[in-house]
Amino acid sequence: MSRPPADRARRYGARGVLVLGALLTIMALSLIGACFINDRTITESRGHAVAEVLDTSLTRTVVRFNTEEGRVYIPPNGVLYPMDLQDGQLVRVEYDTRNPDLVRVTGRTAVLSLLPVFSALAVSWAVLLPVYWLLRRSRR
Repeated sequence: MSRPPADRARRYGARGVLVLGALLTIMALSLIGACFINDRTITESRGHAVAEVLDTSLTRTVVRFNTEEGRVYIPPNGVLYPMDLQDGQLVRVEYDTRNPDLVRVTGRTAVLSLLPVFSALAVSWAVLLPVYWLLRRSRR
């Protein structure tokens, strides 16, 4: 006997919730992996500088620094790991001498990305699992 359309829709909806959770998890783990790759790249060809914080916003923190060749550089994507930086503040940074767009605050590493990413994942799954459970419950 075939299932009613509503049951089939609920089953597909439940699968969709799990697929969404899996995609969010893959994206989060990719983000962490990218942070560790960026750190390794900076470490392989590290330059040091003192940077001035020009602007802090929700999406990025813009800094200006002089490269070891004397060039003034403002990375268009901002600085990695910018927590607690203020406009006008001077901060030590490390950058990839081959690509000065890749710059991080000295002493900060990809480990700082673990807490916010895993927290976001925990909240996502805390919402998705009850929705999945509700969709999978059989109608009585």
